[in-house]
Amino acid sequence: MRPSGRAPDEMREISIQTGFTKHAEGSVLIGFGETRVICTASVEERVPPFLRGKGEGWVTGEYSMLPRATHTRGSREAARGKQSGRTQEIQRLIGRSLRSVCDMKKLGERQITLDCDVIQADGGTRTASISGAWIALRMAVNKLMAEGAISEDPISGKIAAISCGIYQGTPVLDLDYDEDSNADADANFVLIEGGLIAESQATAEGAPYDEEGMLRLLRLARIGCDRIFDAQEKAVS
Repeated sequence: MRPSGRAPDEMREISIQTGFTKHAEGSVLIGFGETRVICTASVEERVPPFLRGKGEGWVTGEYSMLPRATHTRGSREAARGKQSGRTQEIQRLIGRSLRSVCDMKKLGERQITLDCDVIQADGGTRTASISGAWIALRMAVNKLMAEGAISEDPISGKIAAISCGIYQGTPVLDLDYDEDSNADADANFVLIEGGLIAESQATAEGAPYDEEGMLRLLRLARIGCDRIFDAQEKAVS
């Protein structure tokens, strides 16, 4: 029995509120169960130095967790003077994921930054960030197209992410904190609608797993991401 009482292939409730902030070109408050992340997309008419004059744009991500997003207060990374390795890893993952479904030439010489700020954490913050960031990116690109700033849609499809794990010997979908902290193995999958895999991260924490275990986790991830794709479609349509 999972701590939440959910079936192995049962996700937590997905909640999405678009237009959550006033000024960003795209914004959303996304929830996976008790996890809550604010994702905003900011468009800037400039690109990093290595892309200047190449006629291409850039999509990047930043990630942070607010001090009381967890059970105890964590200090702000800005106050410590540097980002943690975890933060750097996650924001690079967000950027890579969004770029995998975006044509930089069609975007033109502009940068879109996806800021993902965790206001409440209960497992799956990076997967909620990626899934919400796509919605914010979609909204920002829609605005650019409506204004005539770009003529072709640079986004090739939806992308979503979900966590899976092996908990007490059983592969389960969408880990909350209680499961994640006690799982034998945990994984994060970033999937593109239509079946392609953008990224997979799978680690044995308490016990190693075999090939069939990995495939069962991937099958669960496909179930979860299909549900997220449906929620994304409803949010942006």
